[in-house]
Amino acid sequence: MKNAQSRHGKRWVGTLALATAVLGGFMLFADASNAKAADWGDHSRDRQVRYTEWRAHEAAERFGYNSREARHWRHENHEAREREKHSRNEYRERHERYRRDHY
Repeated sequence: MKNAQSRHGKRWVGTLALATAVLGGFMLFADASNAKAADWGDHSRDRQVRYTEWRAHEAAERFGYNSREARHWRHENHEAREREKHSRNEYRERHERYRRDHY
């Protein structure tokens, strides 16, 4: 009787170890490609610039480079770039002031 319980216990431990290893491997490799540090590329203004570039490109392909739509999206892209530049400069100045005042 004790021998049968011992075999059952070993089989249970082996199954648990295998399941743990499989789950651990899956968690380790499942989403490792998406792991990255936050960068200015994640900033909403950068996404806005990329979007307006894409819209300007699509409008130029569809309606022609000098069309009203293409000019509109080139203008929007220019404004988005100015907003991004302003935002980055504000960020830089704010942190320089903080370092100057606190260090």
